[in-house]
Amino acid sequence: MGEALTKKIDIFAISTDPIYIGTGGYTIGRVDNTIVRDPITNIPKIPGSSLAGTWRYYMALKLISEIKDKKPDFNSTEYESHGNLKEKFERYKWKNEPEEDGKKWEYWKYNKIARITCAGQDESPNIEINETPSSKTGHCGHCIVCKAFGFSKKDISSQGMLFFSDLHILFFPVYTRFGTKWITSKRILIENGLLENGESKENNEEKAIVLENPSENNKYINLGWLNLPYEVRSINIQTDKLKNLYELSGKDIVIVPDQLLSHIINSNLEVRTSVSIDPITGAAKEGALFTSEAIPRGTIFSGNIRIFKRLNDDTLPEIKLVCEALEDSKHFFETLGIGGMTTRGFGRLKMSSLNYKENENPASGGENGES
Repeated sequence: MGEALTKKIDIFAISTDPIYIGTGGYTIGRVDNTIVRDPITNIPKIPGSSLAGTWRYYMALKLISEIKDKKPDFNSTEYESHGNLKEKFERYKWKNEPEEDGKKWEYWKYNKIARITCAGQDESPNIEINETPSSKTGHCGHCIVCKAFGFSKKDISSQGMLFFSDLHILFFPVYTRFGTKWITSKRILIENGLLENGESKENNEEKAIVLENPSENNKYINLGWLNLPYEVRSINIQTDKLKNLYELSGKDIVIVPDQLLSHIINSNLEVRTSVSIDPITGAAKEGALFTSEAIPRGTIFSGNIRIFKRLNDDTLPEIKLVCEALEDSKHFFETLGIGGMTTRGFGRLKMSSLNYKENENPASGGENGES
């Protein structure tokens, strides 16, 4: 007897601005403000915690903008005197009676008490779950945002349905004498299922691999400070998954040895120098010069979201509704961005379609029951 439904959705994204996810505090080194890196590969990444926290806010923002004029009045005298909370969710109708009631994720019945404070840190964790409809602060503990990302109240806590992986770099842009190329490695391509079956996993430790010869007169390609010899090989990289995100052709891709990938990426990060302005003089403040590093625009990321639903819990939304909520709210990453300094030219991220298929074959990552 199955006790849970799970689904895995692959996500791809491209930065349309430099991305800055800081480690916090200053460091002594190449720059003052450093970004988060994977401790194993030393390659910068977007942490899953940053992705989840930002997406929670965007889902709440999208939800409230859709239902703000249609929510029933749960603070009325009628509400105070009739039935338990579950009965009230069933009885109280949306205002203006939207035809999509219960079919669109915005009109899921428990969204009737949703509020913008369902995003961010809960300001009222010490009230009980049945008291949240009459509270104006903190998580409501009932809506699709609270169910998808989790909540904790005085008498009950609930794990979220969504599990976010880190977003790792899949293709990284580097300027060369042959124009901009996107570097990657065989290991990364294999991990993301982009390399054709049967292709050797071995990587020459000294040469890069290009799919089309950029020049008949050169046998080297410059990747930042590194002038690397290359060989031309016919490798089928399955970039179809990126086609609604960015048209990356074979001539744009350079496969580099794994042991060089981190060095090339870290030496080609964007470094921005800033200075604080003295509010009295309007000029640069003495001693306030600082530098920040960032993942450059044009970087392509990959990751995944796993969705988990307990079958014995009828207060959880259907996985289909959660996927639709993610899809409808992801466009905020393209305008409001992620990470720090988003008001100063950083942070915008474009995501591919989440490609949710309700009846997808479980063997390919679809919805399935588990024992």
